[in-house]
Amino acid sequence: MSGVKSFIDSEISNNKIFAISKSYCPYCVKAKKALESFNLKPGSIKWIEIENDSRMNDIQDYMGQLTGSRSVPKVFIGGKFIGGGDDTVKAKNDGSLEKMLADVGAI
Repeated sequence: MSGVKSFIDSEISNNKIFAISKSYCPYCVKAKKALESFNLKPGSIKWIEIENDSRMNDIQDYMGQLTGSRSVPKVFIGGKFIGGGDDTVKAKNDGSLEKMLADVGAI
């Protein structure tokens, strides 16, 4: 688990937007659509799809420790956890997502 923790912590801190997802998950698709509705600067977002990753359970266990839930998606902006699919859509609709993206220089 320590390797997973180091990997995830590094990805969270080294990317303006970092998200953990599963390609078939409808909530993940919601989060992607909400984020991709903005004209994101190239290289500002990193998604990892974990359904075929041998570390999937460890990644989800660490997300449980870090965020209180193992479910996906997990979206981080500027190193801060903002939530899952519904949270990301809500933030888009209330204008706070655009502000967060602008604050980290992603748009």
